[in-house]
Amino acid sequence: MKNVLLLKAGDAAHAVKLSVGDYEHWFVESLGRGGCRFDILHVHRGARLPDSAEGYDAVMMTGSPASVTQPEPWMERSAAFMVDAAAHGIPVLGVCFGHQLLAYAHGARVVRNTHGREIGTVEVALSEAGREDPLFHGLPERITVQATHEDIVEHPPQGATVLAGNANTAVQALAFGPLIRGVQFHPEVHPAAMRALILARAEKLEVEATSRGHAPGERVNRLLAGLAPTPAGQRILSNFVERFTSGRGWGR
Repeated sequence: MKNVLLLKAGDAAHAVKLSVGDYEHWFVESLGRGGCRFDILHVHRGARLPDSAEGYDAVMMTGSPASVTQPEPWMERSAAFMVDAAAHGIPVLGVCFGHQLLAYAHGARVVRNTHGREIGTVEVALSEAGREDPLFHGLPERITVQATHEDIVEHPPQGATVLAGNANTAVQALAFGPLIRGVQFHPEVHPAAMRALILARAEKLEVEATSRGHAPGERVNRLLAGLAPTPAGQRILSNFVERFTSGRGWGR
């Protein structure tokens, strides 16, 4: 049994929670039956972080409606905690907001994406380093994943390695040394959850689309029609737990 500390960085919209649960449930559903036990800290609500991550096999952070472009004290505390956990030999995985916060903690700028929001089932390509990284073990060079974000890591921070990217977002995955990984996409999200996220944001998505010259009603229908299973997400989460908590992330 692996003990995982999950830092919950935000809440899903009410309609999403009613239909498919909240952010933490998707991680538990993905990994709970594979031998992971989760402690969940609502850090965005001011939950006190432990003095250290000692006793945990891994630390993970969820996505969030909040933005690293407007740092708040709880973000700074959480970032420092994750960096310290890795310094003490405990693997860390940041997802979406968590990925951006880790990049920020390492000196990168997080900005609003000029290409616009990326949402739905998307394809990302692994870099040469990504193809060799244990996080993507057993996966092809191009993988299909679920994504939803407006912010991006502008450039990889010094010392970090880009593991994946696509035309919308060049920095889709990062390695910060042997023990910290960040992914901009959502390996924990399944198609039903992505459908709920799209429907909850349908009005905003339409406004964004029409402001960019698209016909009314076109974008949401296209996004819903494009939803597809993404088994690579499950494999990425499993790889993190199996390959980073055994031997503490040294590529075993």
